[in-house]
Formats: sequence, structure tokens, C-alpha cells
Amino acid sequence: MTTLSERISQSAFDGSRLRVVLLLDLHDGAQQNFLKAYEHMRNQVASVPGHISDQLCQSIENPSQWLITSEWESAPPFLAWVNSEEHVETVRPLHNCVRDTRSLRFSVLRETGKLHTAAGTQELGGLQPFPRVGDNVVRHALTFTVKPGSEPVVAEILAGYDSPAAKVDEHTRLRRTSLFMHGNRVVRAVEVEGDLMAALRHVSRQPEVRAVEEAINPYLEQDRDLNDPDSARVFFTRAALPAVHRLASTGKEDDDVKRHALFYPAKPGCGMALARLLAGQDEAAADDPSAPIDSSTIFQRDDIVVRLVDVRGSIDAAPLQVIGAHGPRKASMLARLLDNEALGAGAPADDEDMSRFLARADMRLITDRHAP
Repeated sequence: MTTLSERISQSAFDGSRLRVVLLLDLHDGAQQNFLKAYEHMRNQVASVPGHISDQLCQSIENPSQWLITSEWESAPPFLAWVNSEEHVETVRPLHNCVRDTRSLRFSVLRETGKLHTAAGTQELGGLQPFPRVGDNVVRHALTFTVKPGSEPVVAEILAGYDSPAAKVDEHTRLRRTSLFMHGNRVVRAVEVEGDLMAALRHVSRQPEVRAVEEAINPYLEQDRDLNDPDSARVFFTRAALPAVHRLASTGKEDDDVKRHALFYPAKPGCGMALARLLAGQDEAAADDPSAPIDSSTIFQRDDIVVRLVDVRGSIDAAPLQVIGAHGPRKASMLARLLDNEALGAGAPADDEDMSRFLARADMRLITDRHAP
């Protein structure tokens, strides 16, 4: 039996505390405005459930470099906050002060110290139980909707672009871009070796990518102006669909493996619970050598959940495992969390319903490109 530590794995659901590190490079003379904006943000985030503490630090070597660290009870409350409309508005005043930023998120694995409370001194808890195995690849997705009726035109535009150069710098390169549609919703998943933000900035500057983004602008339901940094920033912040769980074997890729994206619209307020349920199913299936799933990445924002699965053979061969509802009562648990009306399918009750549900959830592949 393969243990979890032997698999390529990441998860926002391991229960460990989260340390968030935000590196900032300020514009000259922006320190006072930045401090004012930070105080507003600090007061807002202090009341967010799951937030423990934060620190603001200034470099002793370069006063233009600042560091904000925050600690959270676990990753889910932080992700719910950082992906919310409230967060978008809270951090907006910081943008005019900052030349560059980089955000890093870490599970707490080990530490020295004790927690002092009114009840006495106790050992600090909430630690990640074991180190996970990585592959130096960051996975991220963007999702947005286009105007109903424009789907064929948008699909043609998105399928026809020229791929940008894979190499970003000495340490960063693009590995794969997979693009899917479900109705008028677009999901673009990217795999980056190295620094995700460096890769996204690199891609956004490429003329072939800019041309595609400009071409689809008239069809977007949410207006944006890519020549306006604030408009572009808000659009891509709202479009962000972060990876919350990843599990894959450490073996080589199989030519028989095909990539699918499954769309799970959740009932209002149930997105995180739905993502957690699917993550647990993937963890359980990883110990089953007969399971057809080679790897799975779950992306979640608010009530939108997308599960990217690399499947050996046909997805119809084992629909319960592919959809993430294998085992006692799992199908009914999934049905309770899904917004079946948004998906255009009834709640799955048996194997036949599950096959129909899988067909509705399976997103249309527009393009899947590997870097050379």
C-alpha cells in the first residue's frame, strides 16, 4: 500500500495552521499612505473567523521592502477571506503604494514554543502531521463567464492562439495549459514549474496572449480594460480559482491517461464543504490500485468547484470513482451539496443517475497544451 507521503500531494484540508507571508516593494514616498492602508486592512482582517495574528515588518537593509505575515487556524478560512469581494475592496488602497508583491502560503509543520492562556501553558497544536512530497509545479486556474450565445466564437478564439515561449527565466517555465468550457463558463488551468507569479506576468506580456485576451473582451460578462492596471487586477483577482487539493502518483505519465475537468456548482455556502468531500474521496481512492484516476487537482472559489482529473481509459468505466462518490452514502452526500439546477441535472441517486450526472459535469475541452 502506498502511503500519502510517497505521493505528490498538497492540501488545504489537513487541519494544520497556516502561515501567510506577503513580500512588498513600495513606491518611493508611499510609506505613510501604505501604513494608513495597512491599519485599515489590519482592523478588517482581525475580525475574520480563523485569523490568529499578523505582523508588519520593514527591512533594515532596504526600507522600501516590507513584509506582512499572518497566522490562521487553518487554510480554509484564509482562502475564503482572500477570495472574497470584501478582501478585494479591503486591499484596493494598497495597490497605489506597492510596486511589486509576492504572496506565499505555508502549513506549519514544526515549531518551538508554548501557548500561554488563562487556563495555563500548553503545547502549540495545529501542526501538519508529516511532510508532503512535491514536484516543483504550481497549479492555478482562472474562471470567468462569457455572454450567452457567444460560446462558439469564444471557443474558437481560445483554441486558436499561439502558445507563448515556455521558458520564463532560469528557474521558471510553463508546463501545461488546459482550457475547458461548461455552458458559458470558461476555466483555464495552468501548470508552472517555479514561480507562478513570474510566469503569469510573463504570459500577460506576450503579444499572442494579449491579442487573444483583447479578442474575447467584447464577449465577457464582466467588463475589463487590460490597459488599466486596476481593472485588470480586479478582474484576475475575481477570476482566480486556487488549487485546494492535489494528489498524484509519482510514476511516469501514461499515454492512456486523458485529462477531464468536472464542474461541480455548489449550493450557496457549500463550496468549501463540497471541495473537502471530493478531496477525501481522492485520498481514499489513492489506495485502490484499480481506481482509474491517475491524478486529481481540486480548484475552489466560493461555490464554484472544478476537479481536474487525469483518467486511465474511459471515464464511463467507473463513474462513481471518477465523479468522487464511491462508497456508502457518498452519492447522497454529494447530492446534498450540489446545486443541481445550476448544473442542469437532477440529483444522482443510483449508478445510472451518476453516469448521466458525470456526462453533464464533464466540461468541454477547448485546448490542452504541453510545453515543448
